[in-house]
Amino acid sequence: MKNAINRALNRTTGYELRKVRGSANGRVPVGRGDRLLRRPGFVLSSVRSGSTLLRVIVDSHSMLHAPHEMHLRDVAVQSRSRYLDRALAAVGLDQRGLEYLLWDRYLQRELARSGKQRLVNKTPNDVFVVDRIRECWPDAQLVFLLRHPAAIARSRAATRPQDTEERNLQMVRRYCDAVQDARTRYDGLTVRYEELTAEPERVTQELCTFLGVPWERGMLDYGRHDHGKLKPGLGDWKDKIKSGAIHPAPPPPPEDEVPEPLRPLCRTWGYL
Repeated sequence: MKNAINRALNRTTGYELRKVRGSANGRVPVGRGDRLLRRPGFVLSSVRSGSTLLRVIVDSHSMLHAPHEMHLRDVAVQSRSRYLDRALAAVGLDQRGLEYLLWDRYLQRELARSGKQRLVNKTPNDVFVVDRIRECWPDAQLVFLLRHPAAIARSRAATRPQDTEERNLQMVRRYCDAVQDARTRYDGLTVRYEELTAEPERVTQELCTFLGVPWERGMLDYGRHDHGKLKPGLGDWKDKIKSGAIHPAPPPPPEDEVPEPLRPLCRTWGYL
């Protein structure tokens, strides 16, 4: 009887009953690895790399939900007393462990609202917490989205005219260096924005194979689907993304116009 209850609970909620020392009746609901999400995907990219385009394309798949930017990096848990510290320790948690439970529930709630099977999250600043993401979800699948760094700088300068050229290049280097660091340390799939816009069918087929879902042609017609509000703070909000169509990437700046601070990275990524 207990085994039947356990199987039913696992099937409907992703939880199962396990023995826990010190509990009142010896059995409490404990999530497998304390995680509700299974194999979440994360798009790691710089700002102005086409990540919103990739998001809405992925979100057009019948099995995949790619929400607006969720900003996990800014979600934090704070213990305000030694009593909570003791309570957490008694159940095998600390502040970071509690924070990871919140991260997981936060994204799982969004997935449940969508009614789909898998979640793919994209927020550019996730690249600064990729180690913590992998610590939270060891089964996370990473997608590295690249774009010509000089094209990123040009696009960012157009959206943030208040920044100096020096500040703009610093920010582009900061994001792109973090992407490259993650690429050297973790396995994943590399997607280039230029190829996504030029050969969307081939690139999305490779992406679906990586994520373990069948390819759907409807992904390429993302304008037919509801992807939530497109506005600042949640991703790109410009007319191009709102058009509902995949547009070719603008040509990158000529090689002699590539700023010197970006040249090493351009060579590493094969753009020079």
